[in-house]
Amino acid sequence: MALTTKLLMRQGQALVMTPQLLQAIKLLQFSNLELAAFVQEELERNPLLERAEEMPEPREIEDGAAREDSDWGEASAATDFNEPGEADWSSESFATDRGALEASLGTELSNAFEDDRAQTPGEHPDGPESSGLSATSWTGSPGLPGEGEAPGLEAYAAAEIGLRDHLLAQLTLTTADPAERMIGQALIDGIDEAGYFTESIDEIADKLAASPERVETVLALIQSFDPDGIGARNLAECLTIQLRERDRFDPAMQALVGNLELVARRDFAALRKICGVDDEDIADMLAEIRKLDPKPGRAFGGALVQPIVPDVIVRALPDGNWHVELNSEVLPRVLVNQTYAMRVARIKGSDSDKSFLSDCLQTAHWLTKSLEQRARTILKVASEIVRHQDAFFAQGVEYLRPLNLKIIADAIGMHESTVSRVTSNKYMTTPRGLFELKYFFTASIASHNGGDAYSAEAVRFRIKQMIEREDPAAILSDDAIVARLKSLDVDIARRTVAKYRESLRIPSSVERRRMKAAP
Repeated sequence: MALTTKLLMRQGQALVMTPQLLQAIKLLQFSNLELAAFVQEELERNPLLERAEEMPEPREIEDGAAREDSDWGEASAATDFNEPGEADWSSESFATDRGALEASLGTELSNAFEDDRAQTPGEHPDGPESSGLSATSWTGSPGLPGEGEAPGLEAYAAAEIGLRDHLLAQLTLTTADPAERMIGQALIDGIDEAGYFTESIDEIADKLAASPERVETVLALIQSFDPDGIGARNLAECLTIQLRERDRFDPAMQALVGNLELVARRDFAALRKICGVDDEDIADMLAEIRKLDPKPGRAFGGALVQPIVPDVIVRALPDGNWHVELNSEVLPRVLVNQTYAMRVARIKGSDSDKSFLSDCLQTAHWLTKSLEQRARTILKVASEIVRHQDAFFAQGVEYLRPLNLKIIADAIGMHESTVSRVTSNKYMTTPRGLFELKYFFTASIASHNGGDAYSAEAVRFRIKQMIEREDPAAILSDDAIVARLKSLDVDIARRTVAKYRESLRIPSSVERRRMKAAP
């Protein structure tokens, strides 16, 4: 059989990823800071693009000249939910002798005592509203470095990771529970630059409608993160965490840490009596404490702090519904200067000049349309998230509903990859705090009788309640928990129950039986 070459014509459809389409996809997943930097570059590169506030007044524009404006108004950037037939959418304080303390433990530890003085939880100098979760604390725009001027060299410097980002990354790796992540985010926002937790457990529990015990549990998880001693509420707790990590928190050391005011006064006689040790042991214990870091967060103090500005604002309306709007402060407003384009077009120039002008005009039109489409897409996704998670906003973290990318994508008529890009690095401020959009997505567990699915978080909460209320004489095994959940119409496998129990750090039935049987 002879091999021949043939020329065939076929008709078909294919998606061509043009440079502009690729750039539009990048715009969608940009954070507001990245978007601001990108728009600034385009303004410097394209002479036909200007900021809205830089455009001349209408009286200065020539008669008959047109101007295209991408500022499409706040009316289209907000959504209210009020649909009939649906649910409404709704430290210890003590005096210290600074000179004596410096002589015994050194200046650094003395400074830590000074910072710890009269700082009880919930009495932060900035008040309870100093938390980054406050919906009323987000005002103004992040701004642009050197706006109106060329960016300085610091704009191109590699940013160091901050303490908050360092802790959030560990939180993501430590727990997959969306409720624990929300609580952990609120707790991390309450940690100051020195690494101390300065907010109130009760206030955070009240804001998220979670039990104080559960918030305490998540705080204990954060206190296990790097650096050692992070998240402590006072100096004694900070030193305790570090000593436990080094396996040096024996009864004698515990007594020493519990009486730091005696260390400050250099009352070694009282310390020997309380700790039950001799002078040599006291000296060794003090030397051990000197090796600890009283301000574990200071290693991150030199990092550039970039505030998180929300992209979406959710407000509760008087009638119990929810109002969702874009944060106009972070929406770049750029215009196509048609007047300047027409003036330049009248000037005779070379073909390369005309081609450059045509490219600039096309790019300018594309950018304004892409920015508008990006804003509308973010609003659509955020609005649908609020619609599905209305119970969380109204009743708290225990009422998160099952949600995945496909549900949102089908509801707004977009692809899952688009929803994934929109929810990345985008934040929503709500009456319950500031959250990344992706935190609202949680796995689902099927109903035993084919009804509505249950949120994995809701099932975890039920498992925890069952174990907390179990009779010490009749400890619940994982199989018994499965049977009880099925009686509550929750279809779940035994291995899933075991996984959820372990994620809650609850021992097995054998270990619990041994613990509860102990005197």
